[in-house]
Amino acid sequence: MPLRDDWSCAEELIRRIDQAVQQTASVISVILVDDGSIRRCDSGNFAGPFSSVEAIRVLRLRRNLGHQRAIAIGLAYIQQTRVCDVVAVMDADGEDTPEGLVRLLQTFSQNGGTVAIFAARSKRSESMLFRFFYQMYRAVHWTLTGVSVRVGNFSVLPFQFLGTLAVLSELWNHYAAAIVRSKLPYGMIPIARGRRISGKSTMNFVAMVTHGLSAISVFGDVVGVRLIIAALVGSGLAGVGIVVVVAIRLFTNLAIPGWASYVAANLVVIMIQLIVSAASFTFFILSSRANLGFIPIRDYSLFVEDVVDSYPK
Repeated sequence: MPLRDDWSCAEELIRRIDQAVQQTASVISVILVDDGSIRRCDSGNFAGPFSSVEAIRVLRLRRNLGHQRAIAIGLAYIQQTRVCDVVAVMDADGEDTPEGLVRLLQTFSQNGGTVAIFAARSKRSESMLFRFFYQMYRAVHWTLTGVSVRVGNFSVLPFQFLGTLAVLSELWNHYAAAIVRSKLPYGMIPIARGRRISGKSTMNFVAMVTHGLSAISVFGDVVGVRLIIAALVGSGLAGVGIVVVVAIRLFTNLAIPGWASYVAANLVVIMIQLIVSAASFTFFILSSRANLGFIPIRDYSLFVEDVVDSYPK
């Protein structure tokens, strides 16, 4: 669970999870990734006792990185230091519910424990304005990447998947998109989104836009190729337009004086700009393929300041 100053939410959520998972006979260890909290975890938090939760560990980061990168560091840390059957990724504010976690674990077991299971949001609790912009984002994401946005972070996955994710640089930008990009098998089940246990979300409009762009960036080569094709098609249409304008000017009496020169000049400018854009996208794709970027298994420890066992003490 990544969190920033949501200690009271995390404490209550863990207690609810402890009660909810008793029916599954699971033993749970919780990794809280402290994403640059201003207020450190109170020593009185997570006092227990718990029935299913055997350990709560706080992974303190040196700076605020955002919840996607906090998830990447948490998964890399688990892959390097722990051995378990299944890893669950969820928010610590209560919007990812304990009941939803139980359903994910049950579906995971029914699939033999070999497929990652994501929560597809069947009902959202946000405002109409948020949902409007979210639908716009989904349309843009599908247009640029060919992938439909249906899931968030809330998921469970086999521990062995971390071996792949730990060397996947795309994980640094967006967890769910990295799973899709990795071609690891995954499934989805509809789960309604809950409400925050307390307080208000600190994610503003800029952070949400950045989050959306991060998901798209995981498919950067696909987006680049699609933009190259669009630019070349656009430049081709501009070229056809130039030919049509010249033909109208030379072979008909339909052209208004000065009109042909003005339109042809604008079309030439548009065509040149599109060709330059296509060339830029091409060089960007080629350069990005040669750049490894952030490798979680190699680089995650750079951002870890401290590891604290909060329960048991």
